[in-house]
Amino acid sequence: MPTQHPLFGDLPARSKALAEQPLTDWPAGERPATRLRTQGAAALADTELLALVVGGATAKLTAEQLLTTIGGWSALQRASFEELAASPGMNLDRATRLKATLEIGRRMLLMGGEERMQIRSPSDVAQLLMVEMGHLDQEHLRVVCLDTKNRVQKIVTIYIGSLNSSLVRIGEIFKEAIRLNSAAIIIVHNHPSGDPTPSPDDVTVTRQIVEAGKLLDIDVLDHLVIGQGRFVSMRERGLGFGKK
Repeated sequence: MPTQHPLFGDLPARSKALAEQPLTDWPAGERPATRLRTQGAAALADTELLALVVGGATAKLTAEQLLTTIGGWSALQRASFEELAASPGMNLDRATRLKATLEIGRRMLLMGGEERMQIRSPSDVAQLLMVEMGHLDQEHLRVVCLDTKNRVQKIVTIYIGSLNSSLVRIGEIFKEAIRLNSAAIIIVHNHPSGDPTPSPDDVTVTRQIVEAGKLLDIDVLDHLVIGQGRFVSMRERGLGFGKK
């Protein structure tokens, strides 16, 4: 008869026993680490990959519970450090390791090595940043630096806090773009309220950045305001960019 388990449901007793053992105690041929080396990472299920990252006793059980209670990879990316660390089977070290791993994956998606992502529309930028920035508790102002083909060179956080036109230093906006010899930039910031409607200060800051870009010969392609699941392209609305 199968054994009822609070996380896995009806599982054979052997599967339940394995889930409650450290991965190093599993039979050699069934260990995720061994299967990764012999069959490749693509052969592993999400729970097995996550178990290898979090480690520790009953890592498989911890991984399964994380995916069940918090959700898939996108949900884990959105989850706060405190939420991950407080989850059953987790601690500060494991949460740190998991957050670092997820950030590596995010940066690889952004940069893509030789195949850097090319920005063709505001939605391309939103796709890169909305999952993370739509759930931040404070406003973050970021600059997406682009080469002459509008491929992403780097994304840098310039400012954290309320986007007040009297506090934002325009020179800081272009500092990394100048260092990278970028041809263009895109400004992105979030509204923690979840409503991406641009404020009067957003328009003022955008106008200042656009004018500075003209002097520096760096094209300001857009300014995106990100909310929860929504975004606004200020260029498309003609806010801070003059008439369309």
